[in-house]
Amino acid sequence: MISNIIRKILTYLSAWYPNKRISIKKDLKLRNFIFRKLIKINFDKKNLKKTHLEFNDNIHNLLKSKNIKNFLRYNFIQKMFFLHNRLFIYQELKEIKKSKNWKYFEYLIKEDHIGNPIRYFLYLESSGNRINHGYHLYILEKELNIYIKKEIKSVFEFGGGYGCMARIFSKINKKIKFTCFDTNFVNLLQYYYLKHNNLNVGFSKKNNFFLTSNIKSLKNKYDLFLANWSLSETPMNYRKKFFIKIKNSKYIFISFQQNFENLNNLKYFNNIRKLLSKKFKIKIIKNKFYRGNWFNKQNHYFLIGKKL
Repeated sequence: MISNIIRKILTYLSAWYPNKRISIKKDLKLRNFIFRKLIKINFDKKNLKKTHLEFNDNIHNLLKSKNIKNFLRYNFIQKMFFLHNRLFIYQELKEIKKSKNWKYFEYLIKEDHIGNPIRYFLYLESSGNRINHGYHLYILEKELNIYIKKEIKSVFEFGGGYGCMARIFSKINKKIKFTCFDTNFVNLLQYYYLKHNNLNVGFSKKNNFFLTSNIKSLKNKYDLFLANWSLSETPMNYRKKFFIKIKNSKYIFISFQQNFENLNNLKYFNNIRKLLSKKFKIKIIKNKFYRGNWFNKQNHYFLIGKKL
């Protein structure tokens, strides 16, 4: 596809920037652990749209190959999980720099070396993806007039990517209780990334960073319900199972595209806003910088809420 070629070309703007080498001994131990977990998984496909079925097949093959250490350089990972050298990221960075807490955000968006990330060509201390996540937290604080470090002690993230947001929250609060809900295969990739960052991560609720694909393992209440282009990419019937988690949260941050495959997300989330309006200060705002890519231009939005 042309989009894949363009994405590949854009990596050359900063692919030369070196990341530190990771521990070979630790990496081998993690890869072997993941492989042992992988062969025991019975993968459930019924709640995934076509896009994510194909993606999880690719993740499965990557984990099975044990060739994980450069996972952020793979095109299929970048397409789903890792924004890199896009110009709109610079607009987000400039917006964050306006914050009186810029020094704090500067610390949060400083990139790690795990996965061999491509640094952002206009700000090599970070990556496009890390800046984008930092911008989302900046919007959350600004729109709801809250201080995340003080007010958010537990997070439920629906679809945790490779663990980037979880990693940022580990820098915000070392005692954070963070749940990543995702497929079995993606949970294993998150484990690899977060464990390499020396976090207390695992598949038990006792871990600070709890990785799960089992709805029954979830708590009823979290301080923050978080979903970045994830809930909006799942079938409508499956979304209903998580409405109670949204309703019981103190804060809500959901980013979504106007349409995904055959789903009208703007209509859906406007209905969610109406359902929650009596108990939440809630709004949908247009993402003023992101308009998708060259081949799929459309509006993107944030649904942001604070319990009254």
